[in-house]
Amino acid sequence: MPNLADLIEEHIRKMLEQSISDTIEIQRGELARIFQCVPSQITYVLEKRFTVERGYIVKSRRGGGGHIRVIKLPVGEDADMLQEAIEAVQESVPQDKAVHIIKRLEEEEVLTRREAALAKSAVLRETIPIKMAARDAIRANIMRNMLSSLLLIMTDEDQGDD
Repeated sequence: MPNLADLIEEHIRKMLEQSISDTIEIQRGELARIFQCVPSQITYVLEKRFTVERGYIVKSRRGGGGHIRVIKLPVGEDADMLQEAIEAVQESVPQDKAVHIIKRLEEEEVLTRREAALAKSAVLRETIPIKMAARDAIRANIMRNMLSSLLLIMTDEDQGDD
């Protein structure tokens, strides 16, 4: 028997499948009422099961009743390359691996020369002057956040949002 998180995930995925634009807007409280759970359970499912690594972006909007937008990322070469790069960055990443990922994205023209230069400078050991184990973990967070931001921008451009 599936648990509550599985049921919520399945419901949201079905909503996305029925969506013409691969985007849905939901209200956390409304879903919580449907599943007779606390709103934090909905938040948990969104945070853990609708991640960039899994091909989704979740945006929260406050005010006017508020809503959460769930976007299924476009399947395309650039999006695929960025998702692969995000998946390649585990809990920690050494400088040389981070630089190789950035270079590959530049070579594939997913990143411009300028974007690649900025990304490289953000992950250098000189930029993060702390002990190696912690530095590699911080570098991984920086990489995942940079790549996720690029996916978000790409999604916004495809959706026509600015």
